[in-house]
Order: sequence, then C-alpha cells, then structure tokens
Amino acid sequence: MVITPGIKDLPYTYDDGIKYFTLIAEEIVWELVDGIFVRAWGYNGSTPGPTIRVFPGDKVCIRVINHLPERTSVHWHGLEVPNIMDGVPPIEPSPYIEPGEYFDYTFTISNPPGTYMYHSHVNVSVQDNAGLLGGLIVEDPRMQNRKKYKDYLCLLQEWAISALPWGNLTKGTYDLTFVKPEFNFFTINGKCYPDTKPLPVEYGDTVRVRFGNIQMNHHPMHLHGHQFRVVGADGFPIARDTQIYKNTILVASGETWDISFLANNEGIWPFHCHMPHHVTNNGAPPVGGMFTTVNYQS
Repeated sequence: MVITPGIKDLPYTYDDGIKYFTLIAEEIVWELVDGIFVRAWGYNGSTPGPTIRVFPGDKVCIRVINHLPERTSVHWHGLEVPNIMDGVPPIEPSPYIEPGEYFDYTFTISNPPGTYMYHSHVNVSVQDNAGLLGGLIVEDPRMQNRKKYKDYLCLLQEWAISALPWGNLTKGTYDLTFVKPEFNFFTINGKCYPDTKPLPVEYGDTVRVRFGNIQMNHHPMHLHGHQFRVVGADGFPIARDTQIYKNTILVASGETWDISFLANNEGIWPFHCHMPHHVTNNGAPPVGGMFTTVNYQS
C-alpha cells in the first residue's frame, strides 16, 4: 500500500460496482513551516489534496465540488479517460465547474499500476501554483501484503511569497504571488523541512519512492548513502533489463518517477532537491525547503 507522508487518502463509498469519491476545491490557510502560513487553494482542506488510491479495472465516480471564487476543473494527469472526463475546458467537451457547482467525473481505470496525479486545468498559473493538485495511485494488487516493503509518494511544490524579503522568516499569514512568481519556499507533501515527514524504513526493506511534480520548476532529487533503480516513469513500469542505477533523479514539471532501493546502510540519510536555494526556507539558514530524510528504525 502506498503511503503519502503527512497527507490522507481520499475515502470512498462502494455501490453497485462503482467507487464514489468526493473532492472539494476550496480556499484554505496552509502552514508551510513553523509559523509561516499561506492563503492557498486545496482539496478537502489540504495541499496537496488527499491521495486517490484505486486498482486496475476499478469503475470510479469522482465528484468535484467547487467552493472557490472562480470556475475550475480537474485533469487526471496521465490517465486514459474519455475526452469529456479529461478536464480541459474549453479545448475539450469537458465542462467548467462554476463556483457552487459540481461535476461527476466517471471512468474506468485502464492504466497499469503506477504513479499519476490530478490537478486543475483552468487558470493554471494561479490554480496549480495555489495548491490545486494531488496524487493518484493505481495500486498493484500483487504488492498489497508484501513483507519488508515500503512504498511512499512525495509530491513536490513551490510557493512564492513576495511579502517576505529574502532571508526573512517572520511568522504570519501571507498571500501568494502569481504574477512572475519568484518561488522562495519549496515543499514535499506540502511542508518545508524541518516540518517534512521522514520516510521510515527497516534494514532489509525494499523501498519504493514515487515523485510527482505539477508546477514550474524541475527538481533533481538526491538520495544519500544508497543507489536506486529507476523503476517507473509517468505511471508506466520500466522493464528490469533497461532499468538504470542512479542516486539523483530529475523530476521535471508534469513528470512522475518511481525509484526503488534496498535499505542496507543504517542511519539517517538526507533525501533532497539538489538546487541550492530549494533546500532553504526563503534563503535563511540552516537547511529547509525540499528536504526530508530516510530514517532507519531499530
């Protein structure tokens, strides 16, 4: 089972062979790091929104309710769905969801097990950068009860708070900047280090980490103390005989990557973006931003 550290899974009800989910797009106040809050947009009270977990062949109905002050939509990034369900108005027949209205996205999961995302496809330079995104995992039924196995999803985001001068971490609640944004806070699953959640492992575990990135910057994610295999790209598995070993994976905008490593080197190991200012909080020392750790448990 895939875990998104710090982010809940989206619950569902099951009736007559269909899984029913509800996403609420809404204004939220979100804490990026101790005492630094932003007026953001999210789903069901968080950014990223709750992770949607499904299986191949599932029939789903995802009701998206719009509590925002402007119209929106949801695009199922990487999923093969009917044109009207793809969420890109007015290019497609998929509708806008006006404020106070809802739309039911209904489709069957035809993609293989892998890592996908969902996000707004309306006024994206505002809505995506305000936080309207989340993870969608097509689970592999064969992996549900596997022992000595950990599986984590990490969604990468960036935030622009122009009201804070560089190097300043004055606590407060801030508006986000969307016009020519200069991003100065960087998060994993909505949090900057040291408020990011670590990835706990035990010696001998096979560990899978899934990265997703919807926004503007690219992020070279580097793992200390281990080499990993690149096992999935944009939701699709990579054949074992073509997998390569790396310790840094570039997660570009719009991409998902899955990596896997053997937990065989005990300690507390950094796992972080290698862009220098992406591992600070607004340029202030010490370490911050898009940084977490792999923590061995005794």
